[in-house]
Amino acid sequence: MLVTDAISAARDAVTVSRVYGEPYEKDGATVIPAAIVSGGAGGGEGHDAEKNQDGQGGGFGVSGRPAGAWVIRNGDATWRPAVDPNRVVLVVGMVTIAWLVCRPRLARAKAALRASD
Repeated sequence: MLVTDAISAARDAVTVSRVYGEPYEKDGATVIPAAIVSGGAGGGEGHDAEKNQDGQGGGFGVSGRPAGAWVIRNGDATWRPAVDPNRVVLVVGMVTIAWLVCRPRLARAKAALRASD
């Protein structure tokens, strides 16, 4: 695969049609799903004149996750964000770990403050 082919494929993969899904009707409302899509490409090329060899490399990646949906009802559009339970668990876990790490330090600082009074 040529480097230019990889970049072209990545550019074609990350488009507006990948961000917004096909609208559909549900309970008298029009729902337009949306996603966060990101991508990138990379590559390399080389030539070894001593061994008379050429080298190429390339690749690309695309990732996406639900962002939410636009709901249109009676002429009013509202945004309904998607809730990612994995992200919620990750954030709660990080906050808990930070609290557990900082708790002894805060207790020592509080004791030192009381001792200096």
